[in-house]
Amino acid sequence: MDLGSKSISKLLIQYSVPAIIASVATSLYNIIDSIFIGRGVGAMAISGLAITFPLMNLVIAFCTLIAVGGATISSIFLGQKNISRATDVVNNVMLLCLIHSVVFGGLTLLFLDKILLFFGATAETLPYAKEFMTVILYGTPISYIFIGLNNIMRATGYPRKAMISALLSVLVNVILAPIFIFTLDWGIRGAATATIMAQSAACIWVMWHFLSKKSFVHLNIHNNWFSAAIAKRIYSIGLSPFLMNICACIVVVFINKALLDYGGDNGNLAVGAYGILNRTTMFFVMIVFGVTQGMQPILGFNYGAGEWTRVKRTLRIGIWLGVGITTAGWIATEFFPGIISSMFTTDHQLTAIADHGSRIFFICYPLVGCQIVIQNFFQSVGKPKISIFLSLTRQLIFLIPFLIILPRHFGINGVWASMSASDGIAFIFAIVTLIIMNRRMNKLFPHQQAITK
Repeated sequence: MDLGSKSISKLLIQYSVPAIIASVATSLYNIIDSIFIGRGVGAMAISGLAITFPLMNLVIAFCTLIAVGGATISSIFLGQKNISRATDVVNNVMLLCLIHSVVFGGLTLLFLDKILLFFGATAETLPYAKEFMTVILYGTPISYIFIGLNNIMRATGYPRKAMISALLSVLVNVILAPIFIFTLDWGIRGAATATIMAQSAACIWVMWHFLSKKSFVHLNIHNNWFSAAIAKRIYSIGLSPFLMNICACIVVVFINKALLDYGGDNGNLAVGAYGILNRTTMFFVMIVFGVTQGMQPILGFNYGAGEWTRVKRTLRIGIWLGVGITTAGWIATEFFPGIISSMFTTDHQLTAIADHGSRIFFICYPLVGCQIVIQNFFQSVGKPKISIFLSLTRQLIFLIPFLIILPRHFGINGVWASMSASDGIAFIFAIVTLIIMNRRMNKLFPHQQAITK
């Protein structure tokens, strides 16, 4: 109940700091995987890993469809003091995660070669991409349950426990990955195996929490395990991050193909360079996601309770935090690109391509934090259509045309520039959308301050 009365700043510290730590941990263990693969297997393995990014986005998409929707609804039900319905949400999320993982994982395994070739794999990169994704896909039930229930754990008042589960997965992965890659010589398969085993350890921790009756909201065999009404709400709210990941999948396919087409003899290395930049940008984006995850229960609870003033104050602080984080990312990538790329590989040619692309890729990056926070704000207050629109502006509506047009005139530089250009325009659309909503809210609640102040 502190969500409705405690200081917003204190709540953001309480919820966002653990979420940020968890997000950074998740991002770090993706980066560590890439570093181990680049240094332990080779530059072409980095390119093979980059080819898996679209498919990994699809894997995440079908999970976040449930996880984010479930977390949002559970916090809204808690704001309405309806604990029984919040428990129904936990049961439904558990079941839906299992169904999605089995169906998606099984179908993808059947057509894995064709999917990877469509995503831009070549004869040189296909073996690495296939070996990595085979292990990941077999582990999707574990991954889905872990991610789905961990989001609800945070949304129902246990941000520290959610943080511990993420840290546990990172710790296990950091210990096992070098053993599997270097000592046992399992190559890229070792990195994937370490990832699944790390998530298994975290999944056990999360399940222990939700099976305990001491937990405020927990799995209950007597509650509803499938509700069409709850499932519909989960899917409607989760549709925004789902489409965002689908768009990311489509975009990465376009990016990989453009890099192969305009990268000349170094096409495969250009794809690997994008893999390095993608891991780097996601590090800072994941920190912003940590902020939005911390904001989500505060926004959802107060929206459900009708506390508009607290909702707007939370958003205002979140925007400033988001911009500060991505600005720090821009400074790091603009002034120290060589240090970042050299962490992933010792291949000088790959490092040179990544360094050059970084200076163009990150031009508009400070604006990204604001756009992400605004987009997730609409999602957290149960307005998925607006959130979906904003996610599409950055990930698809503008980026795809830029990827088609700019490389024809500027070659590989046009590929890098397409991403920064779409970031800038998406930011403008996010601000305009927020101003429009703010004016509407001011008419309904004239005594409250404007969001944009």
